[in-house]
Amino acid sequence: MNEIAVGVEALTEQQVLAVARHDARVRLTDEARKAIVASRDVIEALAGDREPHYGISTGFGALATKQIAPEDRMALQRSLIRSHAAGSGPEVEREVVRALMLLRLSTLATGRTGVRLETAEIYAAMLNAGITPVVYEFGSLGCSGDLAPLAHCALAATGEGTVRDRDGAEKPARQALEEAGIAPVVLVEKEGLALINGTDGMLGMLLLACADLRNLLTAADIAAAMSVEAQLGTDAVFAADLQALRPHPGQTVSAANLRALLADSQIMASHREPNACTRVQDAYSLRCSPQVHGAVRDTLGHAATVAGRELASAIDNPVVTLDGRVESNGNFHGAPVAYVLDFLAIAIADLASISERRTDRFLDVARSRGLPAFLANDPGVDSGHMIAQYTQAAIVSELKRLAVPASVDSIPSSAMQEDHVSMGWSAARKLRRAVDGLTRVVAIELLTAARALDLRAPDRPAPATAAVVAGLRGTVEGPGPDRFLAPEIEAAVRYVASGDAVRAARTVTGGLA
Repeated sequence: MNEIAVGVEALTEQQVLAVARHDARVRLTDEARKAIVASRDVIEALAGDREPHYGISTGFGALATKQIAPEDRMALQRSLIRSHAAGSGPEVEREVVRALMLLRLSTLATGRTGVRLETAEIYAAMLNAGITPVVYEFGSLGCSGDLAPLAHCALAATGEGTVRDRDGAEKPARQALEEAGIAPVVLVEKEGLALINGTDGMLGMLLLACADLRNLLTAADIAAAMSVEAQLGTDAVFAADLQALRPHPGQTVSAANLRALLADSQIMASHREPNACTRVQDAYSLRCSPQVHGAVRDTLGHAATVAGRELASAIDNPVVTLDGRVESNGNFHGAPVAYVLDFLAIAIADLASISERRTDRFLDVARSRGLPAFLANDPGVDSGHMIAQYTQAAIVSELKRLAVPASVDSIPSSAMQEDHVSMGWSAARKLRRAVDGLTRVVAIELLTAARALDLRAPDRPAPATAAVVAGLRGTVEGPGPDRFLAPEIEAAVRYVASGDAVRAARTVTGGLA
């Protein structure tokens, strides 16, 4: 996608990713332009009304009862953005800020916010110029919108604050706009609120996480298949008729993946003969992989459904309705998004936990079925993957802490006017850390399982798992004396995160889900 048309209809996840991660250009459709102009006409009519209208001729939050004179209203909008750009802490990632800006532009394009066309256009221009406002980790309570993060973006559009240019250089917003030939916008009635009352930050991070988790779930199935194979487990428990007895859709998909990945494995065949295998049942971490992985898939499916609904939403307060009314509402509350952000963090912690358990089994001679202790070349002299599992365990422990829901917390603000908040932004921030942690845990399992499969020679792994091992061997050597392990772990992390591990498996299996 080289260019995304932003109209009155909902964006797709793929369109958001194209802009956030791949710098696709954006343009407002003619339909969106007409809708923006029409809703602005409604606001202009109310601006001259003697009756107070929230956000148009009044203050904000707990100051909503104070009427503002016409000559002070531009100052009101400027002050709103300046005061709300109050973030602190580490800088937020570029892809998150770009997603946030695109999603706010999408809401402006619905014609439900009452901004002027030029105000919407500057967001498109900044995205196309690669200008990314500097946004900070802390500042959003996930209610009344992601106020501080969105305010930092709005501030940049007015020529204040700090941004990064396309090359990542930090510079004053006014300088970056001037270099790109973009005139800063001067906000008028209602526009300040329209630029900051949205769940765009938490939604953007949810969409990015959903995309990453789809790849990671398939990679987790691959790692599980490699572990079952290298630990001389059985694939009989993954049979379709057994899975059909419990018809959760995610479980069905994961089990089908495992069957495809393990097809035609010489290692699996080596212990299928009568009396070749004395073990009645595999450990839960092997046998129950589709049940756990599948539950995570179903959780992701629910989160994606919520994200789709949020993409179809026009969130602002007050909002211009289809019949031309301007009404206050509570649609900016982030609870629906916050809950699924937390739900995903819980599922990630459990997926990482079962992955770590499978890895640990490789390293214990009492459970690894003939493999050397810690998969070491010369146990005692060498430690093999002993400490790689420590790293996994440390990450899993961190993921359990990150699984504590943010959305169960609420802290009142704005003189008790905003007395219940979602903490959705916080849930999204910890989910990003959780996704990174899961990537590392799955990568270490895959790295360890690949080593174990090599140690099963001369028996050969399944064609699909062999293709995955071969792809890894492009950057990580096979078994041998201890080497500097950290770079090999990072190579495995890149292999998983990039999608290359999944692509390697699909060269054999084709439509691996």
